[in-house]
Amino acid sequence: MENDVAIELEAMLKKAQPLFTTKSCCIYKVPHQIRQSSEDAYTPVLVSIGPLHHGNSRLVTMEGHKQFYCQHFIQRSEASLTDLVSCVKQLELQIRACYSEKIEITVDELVKVILIDCCFIIELFLRDYEGTTEDDLIFSKDWMEFRVMHDLLLLENQVPLFVVEKIYNLAFASPLHGGGFPSFMWFAVSYFSYHNKQSVLTPASSSIAHFTDLLRYFHLPPSHTTLLRNPGSLVLGHSASELVEAGVKFQVNKSSHCILDLEFEDGVLKIPHIIVYDGTEVWLRNIVALEQCHYPRDHYITDYVSFLAKLVNSNKDANVLIKAGIIESMVSGNDTSVAKLFTDVDKNIIIVNYNVNYLRIHHDLNTYYKHPCRTKIATLRRDYFTTPWKTVASIAGIVLLLLTVIQTVCSILQLHS
Repeated sequence: MENDVAIELEAMLKKAQPLFTTKSCCIYKVPHQIRQSSEDAYTPVLVSIGPLHHGNSRLVTMEGHKQFYCQHFIQRSEASLTDLVSCVKQLELQIRACYSEKIEITVDELVKVILIDCCFIIELFLRDYEGTTEDDLIFSKDWMEFRVMHDLLLLENQVPLFVVEKIYNLAFASPLHGGGFPSFMWFAVSYFSYHNKQSVLTPASSSIAHFTDLLRYFHLPPSHTTLLRNPGSLVLGHSASELVEAGVKFQVNKSSHCILDLEFEDGVLKIPHIIVYDGTEVWLRNIVALEQCHYPRDHYITDYVSFLAKLVNSNKDANVLIKAGIIESMVSGNDTSVAKLFTDVDKNIIIVNYNVNYLRIHHDLNTYYKHPCRTKIATLRRDYFTTPWKTVASIAGIVLLLLTVIQTVCSILQLHS
């Protein structure tokens, strides 16, 4: 009996395979503990890209339009359909290795999915660049154009960038070699230019895994590879409104377009301007999910979200940053929606080290607040000057006290005169 079990177990273990290889994997199913708080933030609304959401009944409508784009791309292409199929088929094993989930479809089916999606993406970028989009289903409707771009940035809705680039280079070999045609990465940066607030130059394609990774790249400082990181914890004891009571001033950091460039000096906390709209939570969540899965020691955007979550956790705190011009709120709600955004994205996130600059700012803010004079000022403001009526009553009480003291002094002087 025991020998039979051992034989079965041995056979089972010989077939065992790891979920993914860390060197190749770059496209992940968002971990359950992260996605459970907002399933919709990681799920495409209109168009599926890649195998993870392929076949979703909600996304079937766009499949015909993707094939239409694919047909037009092949008509543009110097390469034949057979050449393009062969190109993807040669990369099939590399493509599978890029996904954290086991792709349970045949080789031929995967080749079809990847080829159609890659051709769709390239044709989409070309049409956006050419501007001849009046009769196009996607570009003639603003809401659809926005939704397609939104879906292309989701972590689970990706194809490896090297595959798209190989198809692009095969299709337009002559113009590229002649120097008269931009690179695919140039088109990608152009298409997602709304998110490129720093106007970063076109990165090397080898450094970007997919479009979620490109989105992250847009928000990193140019010198991010030299930023120091240390173990520690961001324990900010006081929110934005409490820091204001202690005399901290909030200002927009106008010297940088990178949202990560925070500065604290001489009682002034400078934070770069950020527009918060209904899609902000989605792109922040997907970058944070990518960093949790792919950049576990270099999670710079996650650091930023964690900092803001500790700083802004109420309507009152959000209003401080909105009044200072740091946050420009365009959300379909109120200031509470802004505060909730950062705290929600920060949930169930594991952080093992931090940007050294953020650790220093946290320490300096806590030290600034704990200064005896500022602690007393904060207490006075919190207890006696929180509303106009309390302020008036407090001032009246102080004046009455001063008058009483003056009257007492005058009475004592009269007795001694």
